[in-house]
Amino acid sequence: MRPVEIKKGIYWVGAVDWDIRTFHGNTYSTKRGTTYNSYLIIDDKVTLVDGVLASFAGEQIERIREIVPVEKIDYIIVNHIEPDHSGALPGLMKLCPKAKLFGTAKSKEGLSRMYGTDWGLQVVKTGEKLNIGKRNLTFIEAPMIHWPDSMFTYCAEEELLLPNDAFGQHYATSERFDDGTDQCALMDEAGKYYANILWPLGGMIARKIDEILKMNISIKMIAPSHGIIWRRDPMKIINSYISWTKNETKPKAVVIFETMWGSTEMMARKITEGLTDGGVEVKLFDITRSDRTEVNNQMLDARCFVFGSSTHDNGMLSTLAGFLEFLNGLKPKGRIGAAFGSCGWAGGAIPAIEQVLKEAGIELALPSISVKYVPDQDELKKCYEMGVELAKKITGKA
Repeated sequence: MRPVEIKKGIYWVGAVDWDIRTFHGNTYSTKRGTTYNSYLIIDDKVTLVDGVLASFAGEQIERIREIVPVEKIDYIIVNHIEPDHSGALPGLMKLCPKAKLFGTAKSKEGLSRMYGTDWGLQVVKTGEKLNIGKRNLTFIEAPMIHWPDSMFTYCAEEELLLPNDAFGQHYATSERFDDGTDQCALMDEAGKYYANILWPLGGMIARKIDEILKMNISIKMIAPSHGIIWRRDPMKIINSYISWTKNETKPKAVVIFETMWGSTEMMARKITEGLTDGGVEVKLFDITRSDRTEVNNQMLDARCFVFGSSTHDNGMLSTLAGFLEFLNGLKPKGRIGAAFGSCGWAGGAIPAIEQVLKEAGIELALPSISVKYVPDQDELKKCYEMGVELAKKITGKA
């Protein structure tokens, strides 16, 4: 793939990772792959914004060389130091050792720890500008979106925002722009990215978006460091983020369970049936067979979470327990929930689920349902009725 000119004299020189299937260890599945976006600005000072994963350094350098000798790079903007954006930096700096780096104070500290040098990075703060010729780059610190070092770079002359991980997606495609891309897949990946990486940072993201909007800057293009570039309607993704930061939901429930011998699954299916008949959208997941990344994505706009588990060793089964610990870290707000499950002689799963929901700030909407061994018809009826009653609470008809 050759470099792509995204604006006059500004080129995408990143890399497409078609084969990657997990990210951040194994916490995030990337079924559609990802990209590492890097941007080269040709001006009086040749400027590179962001980098790529070390294993794609050769591709990045080859693309740069199609436009300008690598040695001609004057400035490198380090919006974020995570290895998928900085991994190629050591090799690149060997080719252009005189290049001057710019980033936040945390970037300087982090590069030193990760690579044994910060290459003399010049620290910049919000509002500071860097003139590169006909263009000026304005820096906007964005700590914890999603690392402490993160920042955005804005070019007023091009009405271009380069926000690194914000507004990105793990999405490998031969298309570089939103107007040439499957919109359903694009927004699915954008939502998935927010749900699995940025959800717990919603408050900070909301304040940062508000800060940027109050700057009254014109944004005609958003070029993140993963996935597709937004040029047809940049406000589409900004407005989606605003909605997600507000924890806005729709009449929807997600039922998630783990079962030992099928009894809890029987209960889950009856609850799902009741929710469906109650007129709300429902997603049902056996967490042992489901992709956690996809589950989190479905939970992002759901009003209600319903969790069930068989009891084992006086607690939840392990896969659901791990998922709920991860969910607690996402800090969902404004949700209601319920718990259910089966047990043999003693039931500890339900109290454990209830405790996690309480810690996560999820309101228990109804009393939990517990059954011994295998649910009978009356107990399955109660499960169905739980679903119907939850639907009323979700839709405000209770």
